[in-house]
Amino acid sequence: MTSPADDSAPSASETFSDRVYRSTGGIVSGVLLLALGGWLGIDAMIRGEGRTPWLALAGLLCAVPVVIAYTVRPAVYAGQDRLLVRNPFRTITLPWAAVEGLRAGYTSEVLAGGAKYQLWAIPVSLRQRKRAARQQARAASEDPFGRTSAHVTADKAEEDRRAPSDAAIGDLREMAETNARREGAQGAPEVRWAFEVIAPTVAGAVLLGIMLAIG
Repeated sequence: MTSPADDSAPSASETFSDRVYRSTGGIVSGVLLLALGGWLGIDAMIRGEGRTPWLALAGLLCAVPVVIAYTVRPAVYAGQDRLLVRNPFRTITLPWAAVEGLRAGYTSEVLAGGAKYQLWAIPVSLRQRKRAARQQARAASEDPFGRTSAHVTADKAEEDRRAPSDAAIGDLREMAETNARREGAQGAPEVRWAFEVIAPTVAGAVLLGIMLAIG
């Protein structure tokens, strides 16, 4: 998961400039699956006999959009006026004023307009969360007498040992609180289905079903 790096002393406009969150692990796994599937599918279309090339084509047409949808496509774009969530089959545009809450439990979620939307691009890793908790406990044990608030503020970035998903949700909460009153951040949530992903998936599934049905 990535987001643009911040300067050591950014201004308010720089702090809340556009940020992009994506799952690095999801992208890597998706690229590997696409490479493997493409190699096997193209090989079957070139060397296969009878119905094999057509079955391989239908399988690729059905599987490739699904793999892209769940691995490469998910992203969260956070700007000064709105939060744009790109999930596997939907794109949700949420003006900051419409955001009612953000949370990271077993999944990352945003609450808006009485509905709940998952943030596929910010996966929750319980292993990373446990590791962060151990680091926090270790830091507390090494500093049993505590430090002054000035020291804590100065070293906040270094001491932030939260799991990446928890840190991302914390950043988004801060952006929501800061930008909710902006004039451009008003409005209702908008949901758009990703037909560019759904259409080829359905077409491939129909073609694959026909090929299997005719034997």
